[in-house]
Amino acid sequence: MKKQASFIFSPDQLNYEFSDTHPFNQKRIILTIDLLKELHAINEDDIVIPRVATDEELLLAHDAKYIEIVKRASKGEVTESIGSIYGIGTEDTPFFPGMHDASALLVGGTLTAIEEVMEGRSRYALNLGGGLHHGFQGKASGFCIYNDSSVAIKYLQKKYGARVLYVDTDAHHGDGVQWTFYDDSDVCTFSIHETGRYLFPGTGNVTERGNGKGYGTSFNFPVDAFTEDESFLHIYRTALREVAEHFKPDVILTQNGADAHYFDPLTHLYSTMKIYEEIPKLAKDIAEEYCDGRWIAIGGGGYDIWRVVPRAWSHLWLTMKGIPTPAGPLPETWLEKWQPESPVTLIDTWEDPSDLYEPVPRKNDINEKNEQMLTRALHIIRKD
Repeated sequence: MKKQASFIFSPDQLNYEFSDTHPFNQKRIILTIDLLKELHAINEDDIVIPRVATDEELLLAHDAKYIEIVKRASKGEVTESIGSIYGIGTEDTPFFPGMHDASALLVGGTLTAIEEVMEGRSRYALNLGGGLHHGFQGKASGFCIYNDSSVAIKYLQKKYGARVLYVDTDAHHGDGVQWTFYDDSDVCTFSIHETGRYLFPGTGNVTERGNGKGYGTSFNFPVDAFTEDESFLHIYRTALREVAEHFKPDVILTQNGADAHYFDPLTHLYSTMKIYEEIPKLAKDIAEEYCDGRWIAIGGGGYDIWRVVPRAWSHLWLTMKGIPTPAGPLPETWLEKWQPESPVTLIDTWEDPSDLYEPVPRKNDINEKNEQMLTRALHIIRKD
């Protein structure tokens, strides 16, 4: 019998660790799973162990020379000067022992999620260990060594002949995925993110629409710094519905970075937990309407691992399982377990406090600017 949802996880996913002080910290997966267990929302039958991606699968989106360099770097055989040519051994993406195996496992987790859904074992699948959307064909970037999304989309095309809608709600532009499929008419990339004027990677303008046969299949929605929930959700809902209706995908792959939140230390958006309640609901609706329910979700950014990511990512799984959105206090046992380890005071409710931040003086200007951007981004598919 088909499962409602599969949760792809192995403790080995935590081996993707640059250092104790690096902002990319996979402990957030453990915190999320523990929160879901306290809600009795996940059990052992839901969990599927990820496999490791093979070299052949990595070659779908990466150069053989690059894979070889990563393997050698895993053993300490690459100098920083050589590594920097390939984007590794840098401040953002430093060397660490076993980096090839750890990276290949995260890719394999996303491939495992795809197989669960596309082979009919599960309606939906979630791999929080994935979402490394900055990796390029021959170069690491922005904490991302291998790009599991790019490999996964190529895999969906090769093995299942699927037409793929990739939806990226990370605060950073999904550049690695966009450029991989920039001239591919059977892959539509959709990214809503903070404008690249002041934020890495500096790309994702509305004018990046695709190339050649792929023109009109790349959609970017760069919102202004200090954008709040109302404007963010208006753009997301409007744009995703129109893009899905235009593209008509066979399957939807969503990247779910949790770094658009006000608390995130690396971005400048003013979102709250409200957007993380709503983002997966619409993704699920679109999958049901166009893809016979085929929806694979992966993780991504999210650097306040204590106050934001566990609550945000829990909404993904709860939406997949059809469990009503929780409200009120978080489980007391979860708070008591993790507060002693947390360097910040945990938020003790599912919702954020109403006084989370001071009113934004430029709110009306920001909303108007975002609305103008939305019109520009969608005009090539609008009939009027």
